[in-house]
Amino acid sequence: MKQTIEAFLDLVKQRNGHEPEFLQAVEEVAETVLPYIVKHDIYYGKNILLRMVEPERLISFRVSWVDDDGEIQVNRGYRVQMNSSIGPYKGGLRFHPTVNASILKFLAFEQVFKNALTTLPMGGGKGGSDFDPKGKSDNEIMRFCHAFMSELFRYIGHNTDVPAGDIGVGTREIGFLFGMYKKLTNEFTGVLTGKGMSWGGSLIRPEATGYGNVYFAQKMLETKGDNFKGKTVVISGSGNVAQYAAEKALHLGGKIVTLSDSSGYIYDANGIDEEKLAFVMELKNIKRGRISEYVDTYPDAEYFEGKTPWEVKCHVALPCATQNELDENDAKLLLKNGCICVSEGANMPSTKEAIAAFHKAKILFAPGKASNAGGVATSGLEMTQNSLRFKWSREEVDSKLKEIMNDIHASCLEYGKDEDGYIDYVKGANIAGFVKVADAMLAQGIV
Repeated sequence: MKQTIEAFLDLVKQRNGHEPEFLQAVEEVAETVLPYIVKHDIYYGKNILLRMVEPERLISFRVSWVDDDGEIQVNRGYRVQMNSSIGPYKGGLRFHPTVNASILKFLAFEQVFKNALTTLPMGGGKGGSDFDPKGKSDNEIMRFCHAFMSELFRYIGHNTDVPAGDIGVGTREIGFLFGMYKKLTNEFTGVLTGKGMSWGGSLIRPEATGYGNVYFAQKMLETKGDNFKGKTVVISGSGNVAQYAAEKALHLGGKIVTLSDSSGYIYDANGIDEEKLAFVMELKNIKRGRISEYVDTYPDAEYFEGKTPWEVKCHVALPCATQNELDENDAKLLLKNGCICVSEGANMPSTKEAIAAFHKAKILFAPGKASNAGGVATSGLEMTQNSLRFKWSREEVDSKLKEIMNDIHASCLEYGKDEDGYIDYVKGANIAGFVKVADAMLAQGIV
């Protein structure tokens, strides 16, 4: 089996050798899915996984726009349409200087499995640009978004590809993108999700990824007869996902002691309560400030520049910032300090070595394709509401979100339980997602 996996990965590396993030994502899936394929004749010998790792379409384009000084700027735009076997391509747009084809292919590949786990009819895709919205005026962001959409619009549609937000793309950016799409196509459709509430957005969508991550962690803790009550919770990030993960963990009785951004992290031994969290939301969402400013208002807290929060003692860790933010040394520190549960809110925030350490220690560990699927699940619910020209209540959407996360957890249990009773959520999520997509691919033939 080891030779089979290595032969497969060697072939993928030959084609994608310059794309480390994508190869990392493929390797994680291959190590759990290929043994399953070999044991099941329906999938064996049909190169299904090899077909899955190759995007159906990878679009790259130039984005030219004019800044406030009248200078012409040029960025690269991308859309990776990975797999449409179970529905229209669905996945976010990321605006960040680190964006390249490798990162977007890894995100799109993960999205295929994540979307399949939700049981909603959505394929997998991802896109974005190396444009950095940080420090740009609203007018500059508007001009960039309009220029970006003037190219992207020809490749998307409510029954073809439905983008959403991601890092650097919030309601403001979605608004500018949707405005240009509507102008160019002369139609008002649910082609983008994450829209404002007054023009087709869904209640709970901003909260969904963070809420869903905590719902999933709660289900994991319940397998041990435990819950969030009284648990010390360490969270990385301070954006949308981190904020609402903190909010839901608070509601379930957890004590939040950290938040972070790219400059460092804050540690509040007294706990980040609802008042302090409201301050963070205003700081990050409205003032667009840095997390270091937290200690100016709450001087009992400490700020650690250039560090990540994994050195802090905790029971539960929720990595909600970015890929590969938690490495092997961080994992060992968490384990040494008593962490019993890690649930990924970001996409692939834990390195391969970190995941191996968590599995060796037999603690609860959830991969992002399962635990952070709440965002895309609620995007799917937004698509449904747009198609029906209808809006569900906050309680209805939250109830459906919780039900979906519970169903994803059940799927992970079905395929992820080892002989010794340990639940390998990575294996469970990968195989459950693979089975749904592979069955659809087999039914549709070689296309």
